[in-house]
Amino acid sequence: MAQPHEHDITSELSLPEQARQTKNPIKKLYFWTLHWSRTRFALPALGLVSFAESSFFPIPPDVLLMAMCFSNRKRWFLYASVCTVASVLGGIAGWYIGYALYQSVGQAIIDAFHYQEAFDTVGEFYQQNAFLSIMGAGFTPIPYKVFTIAAGVFHDQVHLSTLIIASLIGRGARFFLVAIVIRIFGEPARHFLERNFGWASLGLFLLAVLGVMAIKLL
Repeated sequence: MAQPHEHDITSELSLPEQARQTKNPIKKLYFWTLHWSRTRFALPALGLVSFAESSFFPIPPDVLLMAMCFSNRKRWFLYASVCTVASVLGGIAGWYIGYALYQSVGQAIIDAFHYQEAFDTVGEFYQQNAFLSIMGAGFTPIPYKVFTIAAGVFHDQVHLSTLIIASLIGRGARFFLVAIVIRIFGEPARHFLERNFGWASLGLFLLAVLGVMAIKLL
């Protein structure tokens, strides 16, 4: 399912108005999520969305993270840290859903968002290299929640500690990438991130893989 990253945060219409005008339920959630960046509850909302997206919520926390970093660039480290920690905690919840509640809860989440094909693909990834697969989860089109739920289902290949460590590296790299780019480049980075976030993330992941390979060769 494509994520609605194409929204322009600077749109003249208010976010509630845009939510009312669209009939797409995912976009309604997107505008609602983005709305929290303009309230005094922005930081708790960032943590909540980051946690929920790791197991069942369809909107990635990046949209809220970017909006908050643009609003206050000096707090980039705090925002990225909250996003990372909450996302990993949500990933633990996703692991337990797959481990203990897959038949009653996990399968319903996979079916609701039509993730079965992606789920099967992730299962194959885990048979090859579970740690690297999870570390790269934040840089692939496959939603992170699929990786966390599948990790619980395939717990023989993916221990909970593997999920936690790999997620801290991968999710942290993703969120800190966004925050650092905004901190350094400011407003000129807005258009690039909104239009090309997927490619930027993929590039960072490829660099990380090359780094791991180089360390093994030393």
